[in-house]
Amino acid sequence: MVFHARPPLSPRFRRWSVAVLAAALLLPPSAGTRAQSGVNLPSLGDGAGMSIAAERRLGDSIARDIYRDPDYLDDPVLVDYLQTLWQPLLGAARARGDVPPELSDRLAWQLLISRDKRVNAFALPGGYLGVHLGLVAATESSAELASVLAHELSHVSQRHIARMLTKQDQAAPWLMGAMILGVLAARANVDVANAAIAGSQAVAIQNQLNFSRDMEREADRVGFGVLTGAGFEPLGFVTMFEKLQQAARLNDDGSFPYLRSHPLTSERMADMRARVPLADAPLAGPRVGAPVTGPAATPPKALHSLMAARARVLSENGPDRQRAWLQAGQAPNAAPAAQYAAALSAHRLGQSAQALSIARQGRAAAAPGTQDAWALLQLEILVGPNARALNDASLATLRDQALAGSTRADLLFGAQAALASQGALAGAAARLQAWVVAQPKDAQAWQTLSRVQAALGQRLRSVRSEAEARAAQMDYGGALDRLRAAQMLPAAERNADPMELAIVDVRRREVEELLRDSARQE
Repeated sequence: MVFHARPPLSPRFRRWSVAVLAAALLLPPSAGTRAQSGVNLPSLGDGAGMSIAAERRLGDSIARDIYRDPDYLDDPVLVDYLQTLWQPLLGAARARGDVPPELSDRLAWQLLISRDKRVNAFALPGGYLGVHLGLVAATESSAELASVLAHELSHVSQRHIARMLTKQDQAAPWLMGAMILGVLAARANVDVANAAIAGSQAVAIQNQLNFSRDMEREADRVGFGVLTGAGFEPLGFVTMFEKLQQAARLNDDGSFPYLRSHPLTSERMADMRARVPLADAPLAGPRVGAPVTGPAATPPKALHSLMAARARVLSENGPDRQRAWLQAGQAPNAAPAAQYAAALSAHRLGQSAQALSIARQGRAAAAPGTQDAWALLQLEILVGPNARALNDASLATLRDQALAGSTRADLLFGAQAALASQGALAGAAARLQAWVVAQPKDAQAWQTLSRVQAALGQRLRSVRSEAEARAAQMDYGGALDRLRAAQMLPAAERNADPMELAIVDVRRREVEELLRDSARQE
């Protein structure tokens, strides 16, 4: 679901589309090439098409650029919430056999969040999925949001990107040449490259249209099974479709790019409506291989409304909108989501005392299943840059509760609170160290660990953790610089921790090899 006449991404992200096409057209020899008139051109449809390894390399190259984009967002609260939807979906897809072990092990299966306020989500090669904050904000339930994630997951599990590349191999040689010229133009001017690529794609778009519609129908069918297998309400697929259809009727003004990359048809709508009664019908017995989950495992609607409010606020940089949300959340009988948006808006406006007051009110009246979200918001406010003057006594209590928690947001905010209070630093370091051992690609956890280690006077470990943070986002050049810097620290600091110094040496050699591999693939 990536190769469309119009890029499904925001203007800042359009270069990702160029990167996708560039990597697809300039695949390394391992993906297969054929000779035409003595020139090696990409062979995108030989045999079974694009290999899993080639797709993963392509996805990694795109993700590397995404991590450096200003619109990339790693918000611990929203990441945790999306994972409560994503992991059951992925588990259901594996249990159903939609994601065989080879795909499960070799693709990334990673969500990447964009600050973009437009309603969109998209599958990328290699198991990466992009989610705009605008999509989270527009949904009214976890089932609606999960239906979109299930649909995009199915594009990946059904190898639609590789199949699309194989289909494109049937295009005329001049079309392929025009697209390659567009890719080469990207080195000098991205706008020129976009125009060249879009122009060449437009000629073949009608031939690809039926194939894309087949992909959409397949992603609907497989995604619906994944959604219900994960225990989400099947009606979420239908209500999300209806929401998108209504937006289409109102003449899309650009706020719903998802409609352009995933065009709705009456056939798709009818198919989803027909599947709902079947999904709700009682089964004679458990389905073979069905995951042991159910509707009780899905997040409550009250929590989703808070996360949608968070997405709205984080996607908006204009202070006027934030002031409006602040005012609306202070109105009598304001809904919890409005209060949450008000507290977060006040925090972003630098009004820490007001933000803390609203957050406390919201937490005192929190609906079941939302107490932790309010507590994390309160802690987020207390560790903010403008909260030191508050000297709030609850910081230590919230810090200790968070560090004893089980979620990533608990850990990261708890560690930030340890830094702000200069207390429980050793405990925070131990918890972060255990986390990154299990999650070595968590860049923000590594960066937070680096800060905590620096506060503890562990400079060698701090510099190495900073290197690991860069390596986690595939910035191998930056990681190598930090590892070399660690080896050049004063002898007293290096010799104080010989085991860590040995690890730094091993990691330097590994990162050097990764950097060489990356250079060979470019």
